[in-house]
Amino acid sequence: MSRPKPIPTGGGFLALAFAVAAIPLLSGCGVSAKGNFDRGKQLFAAKCSTCHALRDAGSTSTVGPNLDAAFGQARAAGMDPETIAGVVKDQVENPRPTTSNPSVSMPAELLSGTDLDDVASYIGEVAGNPKFKGPQLPNLPGALVFSQNNCAGCHTMQAAGASATTGPNLDDVIGKAFLNGKDNLKTPAGIKQAITDPNKTIAPGYPPSVMPQTFGQTITAQDLSALVKFLQQCSGKGASTPACQPATSNKKK
Repeated sequence: MSRPKPIPTGGGFLALAFAVAAIPLLSGCGVSAKGNFDRGKQLFAAKCSTCHALRDAGSTSTVGPNLDAAFGQARAAGMDPETIAGVVKDQVENPRPTTSNPSVSMPAELLSGTDLDDVASYIGEVAGNPKFKGPQLPNLPGALVFSQNNCAGCHTMQAAGASATTGPNLDDVIGKAFLNGKDNLKTPAGIKQAITDPNKTIAPGYPPSVMPQTFGQTITAQDLSALVKFLQQCSGKGASTPACQPATSNKKK
């Protein structure tokens, strides 16, 4: 399940709440060009979710500021999405100098042009917006492990509400045999190896040495077992298996 490595964003939105508070509530001022929402969401997953928490994206990282918290109060006070997007663009275009502390810095030139317009517009629409509830997960322990370890930042999986395209679509590759016909992703052992030693299970079209090599250390044995079970049970079955559908849907049934 090797995938292109997400680019860490650092915490470039240092004291973002203060920056937001310092800007007048210029409703309708059109600070940012309107970007593509869906493309911005995908780019956020690939470029920003490894460091920033954002409810709609299903990201929970605490390396950088939580964007819902950073913008929630300003939005409630009347700040419009275009102004929030403008703040985001300014922070990305003018990051603080990089230091050894990722909570106070962000890589320069992380995004630009249309890519930045799309991400800024997406964040402007969803950050701190109570209308956006984020991915609705199945009531399965492994679904929570999937979310907490930001697997949605790179992979598509319908049952997890994940739609990123940086890495392989798990609905397509889990349960499949490749790499000289070995049962790489057809058994729990094979799926576990793909997570903990990804260079031994490389999906066609993806280079080696790009997926994090540390999940075997950072995910507990119990959580890893739950994640493997969830992937095997629900990959490719999000719409057809009741247990793999969001908990809210299961309750309605």
